[in-house]
Amino acid sequence: MTDDVIDDRALVARAAGGSEQAFRELYRAYVRPVYWVAFGLIGDTADAEDVVQDTFVVAWKKLPSLRLEGVSLLPWLATVCRFQAQNRLRVRRRHGSHAQLDEQIPAAVDVEAQVVEAQTVAAILAAVERLSELDREIFRLCAAEGYGYEAAAASLGVSHGAVRNRLSRIRSRVRASAMETETP
Repeated sequence: MTDDVIDDRALVARAAGGSEQAFRELYRAYVRPVYWVAFGLIGDTADAEDVVQDTFVVAWKKLPSLRLEGVSLLPWLATVCRFQAQNRLRVRRRHGSHAQLDEQIPAAVDVEAQVVEAQTVAAILAAVERLSELDREIFRLCAAEGYGYEAAAASLGVSHGAVRNRLSRIRSRVRASAMETETP
């Protein structure tokens, strides 16, 4: 990692110290991935937005005591998001408006699945960290922030074809890293 790239540990430390700017940077970096986790669990846009808001409120409160193990806050935020989504589903069920949701709430937490998922996320993050600075930026813009090839190319000052080709190679490397953790 170069000195120009600030990993989440520095932002988390500043946010834990009360820096609203650092927390805003973390929010901007992860609001989309957290939303998609929430939406995947809840299936409703409004509830997913509420879960995202709840996730970041919890994050703001818990950051001072958080000990970030890796360089990314995303795995921890995704876990918080899952708990917030489960709470939202329980509230829906309790109020009787969505009886079919009983099947969506797991009876027990599958710890093994969570460990495998955490290992997969760690492998993906490690693979991304090994990329060149340009490739990390392409990955961030296209995969995490949803930029199209043209927009990412314009932002980075490279050609559309360079972004497309590099992103294809990046995805192959990241996919291979993720699959290595899934193999027993």
